[in-house]
Amino acid sequence: MDPIISPFTVTTEQSAVDDLKTRLSNTRLATSETVEDWIQGVPLSYLSELVRYWRDDYDFERLATTLNQYPNWITSISDLDIHFIHVRSQHADAMPLLITHGWPGSVLEYIELIPRLTNPAAHGGTPDQAFHVVLPSLPGFGFSGKPDKPGVGVEAIAAIWDELMTRLGYENFLAHGGDWGSLVTHSLVQRPTTGCAAAHCTLPILAPDEALLADPNEDEFDALSAFQFYQEWDSGYSKIQSTRPQSLAYGLADSPAGQLAWIIEKFAYWTDCVRHGIRHPENSIDRDSLLDNVTLYWMTNSAGSSAQLYWESFNQPDLSPIDKPMGLSVFPAEIMRASERWARRRYHNLIHFNNSLPHGGHFSAMEAPDLLLKELRDWSQKARAVAD
Repeated sequence: MDPIISPFTVTTEQSAVDDLKTRLSNTRLATSETVEDWIQGVPLSYLSELVRYWRDDYDFERLATTLNQYPNWITSISDLDIHFIHVRSQHADAMPLLITHGWPGSVLEYIELIPRLTNPAAHGGTPDQAFHVVLPSLPGFGFSGKPDKPGVGVEAIAAIWDELMTRLGYENFLAHGGDWGSLVTHSLVQRPTTGCAAAHCTLPILAPDEALLADPNEDEFDALSAFQFYQEWDSGYSKIQSTRPQSLAYGLADSPAGQLAWIIEKFAYWTDCVRHGIRHPENSIDRDSLLDNVTLYWMTNSAGSSAQLYWESFNQPDLSPIDKPMGLSVFPAEIMRASERWARRRYHNLIHFNNSLPHGGHFSAMEAPDLLLKELRDWSQKARAVAD
């Protein structure tokens, strides 16, 4: 292994925990919402419950214990420290798989998938389905370095990822991503020189042309409805983060309750968590796992630095055609969905497409890890066949 790659251990600083608990004890909550659902944001009753639980009952050792069960590393690329988890399969001929998370997620999203990917025989698979897993934290997120100058958008991150895989000895690899991870993964396969042979995403990045929009099928009506809801009711966060991330950061960096609400609201709207007409994020993801993710953002002061990626890359995505082998698995509660004919207009070598999954949403690796695992296995088998 390259000597400039150093082992990294996640630690829990008691002084930081004490400070967080003090801040939570001194929380000044807002007045109550005027509706009986989540349409104005996180309900006061639920946020009050979470604040108390985070302060009094949450195990602050969970974050370090969860991350340290796998080898963590740090390396410097383009003047940025890049934190990543790297787990090699026991099968020497396993395929390297680069996984990129998004916002407001983290490497924690994919923790449950690591043993499934690296040790397939223990999870209903066969040795030829094994992967070596590389799971980096995006710049500005978690334990990766925070950019101190502009220019660290998805294209720059894709170049950093290519360099990371080269340092690890993976000249050819596959890549998967969701949310920002999807945009970074798209950027990887758009690079003129890359070691990425094929890609898979759960968030389609495309814009259907007018001819297709004029005569939508059933799948496309569903996708258009989801897009309309996102634009009208669910996109305010992105407008703020893509225009004034620094102003937002002051409030979130100072108030753990504010950081908690800012993240939890997205898990409530972006997961498949409505049961009997009632929306609740814990219907899809357990409370402690939700708080693990919020704790990571809080302890690393990542509110502003993670939002900077929106300022860099949200408003001008590259929608040019992609010729490399692509796979799309679109879960039913994903915020942006697509039909196969929409997808084929952009992805000229679409080797795998599935928008008929039974459940799951934007955080599919946490909500439905076995479904996502099957999608990755099916796609990678087709990708390997194309490569051969």
